[in-house]
Amino acid sequence: MTFVLISALIFTGALMAAAYYAWMVPQQQEAQNVANRLRELRARTGTRVRTGSDLIRSEAGSKFSFLGDIAGWIGLLRRLQELIDQADLKYKAADVFALSVVLAVVTYFLLGLFGLSLILLRLLMAVGAGALPIAYISFKRTKRLARFEELFPDAIDLFNRSMKAGHTIHSGLETIAQESADPVRMEFKKVNEELALGSQIDAALHNLGARVPLIDLKFFITGLILQRQTGANMVEVLENLSILVRERLNMAAKMKAHTAQQRYSAALLCALPIVVGLGFWIVKPEYIELLYTDETGSKFFTYAVISEIVGILIIRKIANPKF
Repeated sequence: MTFVLISALIFTGALMAAAYYAWMVPQQQEAQNVANRLRELRARTGTRVRTGSDLIRSEAGSKFSFLGDIAGWIGLLRRLQELIDQADLKYKAADVFALSVVLAVVTYFLLGLFGLSLILLRLLMAVGAGALPIAYISFKRTKRLARFEELFPDAIDLFNRSMKAGHTIHSGLETIAQESADPVRMEFKKVNEELALGSQIDAALHNLGARVPLIDLKFFITGLILQRQTGANMVEVLENLSILVRERLNMAAKMKAHTAQQRYSAALLCALPIVVGLGFWIVKPEYIELLYTDETGSKFFTYAVISEIVGILIIRKIANPKF
């Protein structure tokens, strides 16, 4: 028993060290880069640059602080509705939230009926079940944004050709809405509809950036606004942006192809405990019934589930670099 506890402590320490390296080290590196840039700026200008701690103010609690909690909850629903709109789904945030709560509650009580006595494990599985609708929305949103990013360089080329032919910005946006494929066509049709209803082009473009939160699209919107305000020639800038997006997507595709074997091995390693557990539960349930009927077994089972989740998150973080 002592050997098992020591092994569990060593494994936990190694797991936490890997999690720290995967999450905290890149963030610390970014913070260090920002601090170095601030020092360079202070050295060039000879002025004192405020740090983040100087700008943070704390607010004391009041008798009506619960109103702030309600406002924060409403803000979460608003953020969830933004995710739904970005995924181009027809759901309502309140309905999705209600479905998540119902799934979590039903899962919690069903696990209790099936004999799972440990409350922490039941809560963990209930939260996982309640997060399924949000995970589905996030999956659809990621897939749609990836498709938009894949088609966006062609849309920039269409706009550039329209501008070279002497057309206006409105005509270039209409060309994208007519000649490109979904979801690019759908989003730029919304822009043209807003312009037809009397909206300012700056506001319509900002709404487009809110619906499709991609950094490349934000560069495109910034270039159009600058061209409209200053009259500068942004065709060359947009051509460079198109080339940059294509090169980045090409690099991401090459890295995905070169790391296919490693990602497959990681997925197999993450799925192996789940598949083996389900297999024993179907073929020989008495082999694993102590994991959810006995109190000590439930504790070890909870530890295994948490370790599995942390390991999956670490592998996901390592296997998905940002470009």
